[in-house]
Amino acid sequence: MATWKMIGDITFDQGIATTSTTQEVPLGARVKARDIDNPSYGDMEFVYGVGVASTAASDLVTIDGSGFTTARVSANGVGKCAVAMSANVANQYGWYCIDGTVTITSGDVADGAQLYLTSTAGSVDDAVVAGDVIYGAYAVADDSGGTTLASITHPYVNNVSN
Repeated sequence: MATWKMIGDITFDQGIATTSTTQEVPLGARVKARDIDNPSYGDMEFVYGVGVASTAASDLVTIDGSGFTTARVSANGVGKCAVAMSANVANQYGWYCIDGTVTITSGDVADGAQLYLTSTAGSVDDAVVAGDVIYGAYAVADDSGGTTLASITHPYVNNVSN
């Protein structure tokens, strides 16, 4: 359960975990918020964007910086990443986490592990795959029930094997 409270000088009426069929916030707007049910997670940052088909809350997406449209990311993905805060499907609007402690759809993940893309769109795991590392994302708990708690800081993927 999460109860979100926007903090700072800029706030909006559309809630962090709410999807809207109409645009209620400027695309690309950023806000800070905290989950008052889980204060140990600290403050988090979110960006407002346009959803894509089949997106579920906690899915990892790429989000482009011009139209702020999203795509559920999978193996070999490229771009800036964010975590959907609602089931924000095609042509709907909602918030995406870009910095903070957030639950991400996952396979088997161990606490402290670096996160990687998988062939399952929107999901992550800790299996090392060249080119699929998610920079700025690691697990802070073992997976549980198809998700893992992760720390993200402006995550991105580039499909480059080092």
